[in-house]
Amino acid sequence: MDRPRLRATAAAFTSLMALAATSLVAGPAVADTSADRCALPRTSAHHSIGLDTWNSAYPRPDRDLDAVMVFLSFPDAAPKTRPAELAADHFPATSDFFRRASYGRFQLRAHPLRKWIRMPQASTAYRMKRDWDARRRAAYLRDAIAVADPVVDFSRYDIVYLVADPDAPGVDSDATKVVNFDYPLSADGTDIRRVVTVFEKHPPDRNVLAHETGHVFDLPDLYHRPTDGKSDWDTHVGDWDVMGSQFGLAPDLFGWHKWKLGWLNAEEVRCVAGRRAADRMLTLESMGAAPVPGGTLGTRLAVVRTGEDSALAIEARGATGNDRDTCTEGVLIYRVGNEPASGAGPVQVVDTHPRTEACWGQSVYPALADAPLGVGETFTDPKDRVRVQVLDRTPWGSWTVKITPVAS
Repeated sequence: MDRPRLRATAAAFTSLMALAATSLVAGPAVADTSADRCALPRTSAHHSIGLDTWNSAYPRPDRDLDAVMVFLSFPDAAPKTRPAELAADHFPATSDFFRRASYGRFQLRAHPLRKWIRMPQASTAYRMKRDWDARRRAAYLRDAIAVADPVVDFSRYDIVYLVADPDAPGVDSDATKVVNFDYPLSADGTDIRRVVTVFEKHPPDRNVLAHETGHVFDLPDLYHRPTDGKSDWDTHVGDWDVMGSQFGLAPDLFGWHKWKLGWLNAEEVRCVAGRRAADRMLTLESMGAAPVPGGTLGTRLAVVRTGEDSALAIEARGATGNDRDTCTEGVLIYRVGNEPASGAGPVQVVDTHPRTEACWGQSVYPALADAPLGVGETFTDPKDRVRVQVLDRTPWGSWTVKITPVAS
């Protein structure tokens, strides 16, 4: 579940030149341009960001998937909204998000029921909330699958959305999340390993179902959940991925995630290393841009392996596709580590303009809103001895980037 809505803030500023030092792990860029060379191994961390193998417990969206939406009412409330209206809150918007993010390589097909199915207990009996009591949550899920089973053939679907009546008195919108079962529930001869429990208001928060569906595909939470309940949630990635904030101005998935999900292939990922000039100069297509004529994507992601368990990722972000509302454009740099679990910072956007902020009144975290490098700007990491220069932007929106090992 994404964090509650925080203040959105904004004002625009872009620095002409940025030279920033950050603390990355390990040594200089190494090896060849083969994408596999930069693929961090998957670990036992929850929603590990490693991508050398796929966790088969999760459906991989490298094929079209079918999702059923089950609408649950309660004895203590008469629904004020029709199932069709709630389905329209999320679809086709969620399917469109993934179609754009995958460059048309993946389709999420929604199959909403047309009627309410009544739960056996009052909504207040389940005591729904964000950090839900495990026994009451288990009772809710068992009851929901049991009442839906006579009308739903669960064997036909890859994803299950359980949508509660948003006007029932016991429904808490902050409880929306993906639930993974220690022991799968069984219905119609199929194992149900996880469900998305939807308790959203009508209309819902923007992109909430895209965020939750990302977890179904084994993507981690990228926000920082403060232990004091007061600090900012968006310090890790700001606006730059829907797994960080569903309210972000640039919610398209990071290229690293698209690589993991199978939407970027080896020809579209460049493992940058070596001393040859051809290995260091490249053209990046904006992450959200549609394929060029002929169906090719071009290079979308550059990766520098910085250690056994870490990498530096470099991609271009522009005002197109899922990022059409972004307030800044440029070349984004972020650290990837395969040891941190979901919510513990497996991805960290590098702030290449650490003394400025941008997009007050719009951005979820203005300090990172101007993180991308613009044309003529340079970022140097002296510890990893890597320099990133943005040399040019073509008339059709591609970015010319030079990535250079820096002598120690």
